[in-house]
Amino acid sequence: MRSLCYVAVAFALAIPGVEGQPRPSAAELVKEFETTTVFWQQAEIAMRIIATHDASVLPRLESWLTIDDRHLRGNAALIFAGLGDSRGFDAITAILTDRSQRGPGQGIVSATSIGGFSVRQQIRADRYYAAHLLGDLKDPRAVPILVPLLTDPEVSSVVPWSLGQIGDRSAIPPLVQQLSDSDPDLRVLAIYALADLKATEALPKLRELVGDTQRRTFDKLETVGEAARAAIAKVESGVGR
Repeated sequence: MRSLCYVAVAFALAIPGVEGQPRPSAAELVKEFETTTVFWQQAEIAMRIIATHDASVLPRLESWLTIDDRHLRGNAALIFAGLGDSRGFDAITAILTDRSQRGPGQGIVSATSIGGFSVRQQIRADRYYAAHLLGDLKDPRAVPILVPLLTDPEVSSVVPWSLGQIGDRSAIPPLVQQLSDSDPDLRVLAIYALADLKATEALPKLRELVGDTQRRTFDKLETVGEAARAAIAKVESGVGR
């Protein structure tokens, strides 16, 4: 399931600028970006850079697109993509298929049974973050890339959220299909995404799940049925608008 660090990313990206204070320039924000090593804090700065709409800073950040730490690389790629440079989208999606050898980076990395560094867990964290960034980016081109990952155990717990954030309705059929998954966590995550997409097409299946008493294993520990009822109310509230 999504870790608290990744929830922090979504929270941080929603924080507006401080009222009454002059907005820093894109160049000033890049300096801050370069000296910030905590990935979710750096992601917040990346979004502020994007908000300046100043693509003149991109040459200064080109070397970040190949930095070994995939979380920091992804944050730089987010800037490129957000400012209209296709290298950013390509760099983020490349992390999703990158299983090459690497050293310790950022994200939630589990230790091995003997307490050492695990390349496998680092790769998992890097891929998870890349999938999250695609949701932050909200680029419909990511939908056909993300949909096959709904069944990828390394990233399946974030993909529905990203699809919901992107908002492209082509994601609705595969999300409806996920409502039949044996894992209640994945059913709930698909329910959330379909609610975000205001997917009226999903209402029949959502109604079938109202009596589902299995509970998810994270956050509020609600039942699938409770999540379905809330989603139905959200979807129906948007009908006709």
